[in-house]
Amino acid sequence: MKIKQQNYKTSAKRVDMKLEVEIIPVSDVEGSKQFYQRLGWRLDDDVSPVDGVRIVQFTPPGSACSVTFGNGITAAAPGSAEAALVVSDIGAAHEDLIGRGIDASNVWHGPPFPREARQPGLDPKRASYGSFLSFTDPDGNTWLVQEVTTRAPGRV
Repeated sequence: MKIKQQNYKTSAKRVDMKLEVEIIPVSDVEGSKQFYQRLGWRLDDDVSPVDGVRIVQFTPPGSACSVTFGNGITAAAPGSAEAALVVSDIGAAHEDLIGRGIDASNVWHGPPFPREARQPGLDPKRASYGSFLSFTDPDGNTWLVQEVTTRAPGRV
């Protein structure tokens, strides 16, 4: 398949685009609300602006991006979302999750995908971007947690 290249006019100034909300599909809004509260995330909003719509928004500690779920806001199947969180200390994050009653995986290193490539334990060199864990919410939406201690160039 050949793709025809288009010439698009660009503005002289680049516009910042910030990811601020990720919508995740859930089947039980109240159960999900309790789960994300147990994670220690800040409840930002829980509103029903019109009949058949409920919007619940949480923000992880230290994050500029929030998570939204509810009724009447997405056609995606509950449990189909995959998202990532970044932490500066994967061991502390694991302890915190377990302490909150969250069924978090053991820490692994190597590529996060495919699962067969994962190696048990922390990255032996403690390389930034090298250690991971994961957990799921009640619907099976997957959260990948990655340790980042030094950002790659160009990242905030």
